[in-house]
Amino acid sequence: MKGSRRQPKTFSLHWGRGIIEEEAQIGTPYHRPTIQLLKFLQGQAAGTYEIRFCHYDHRGRFQRSPLIIDEKNIPALRKALQSTLKLKRLLSRLAS
Repeated sequence: MKGSRRQPKTFSLHWGRGIIEEEAQIGTPYHRPTIQLLKFLQGQAAGTYEIRFCHYDHRGRFQRSPLIIDEKNIPALRKALQSTLKLKRLLSRLAS
């Protein structure tokens, strides 16, 4: 439907609930590596941000296992991060 806005993805953790404000995701033959900016709206962490490194399978299901990124996929993930201003800024603080 043209002009309609998609509902933001949500998450729920033991210390709070909220929305995924920004997300960088790429596709690989094995999974979809993803970096997310979590914005907490409820619970003990309300009003804070966290970064989640995760991955999805090719059917879009969240996977509860460690994120492993092949070195050759780093350029594609860096390109995906270009459209995530807040997330990119926080990650740059991690690497500096």
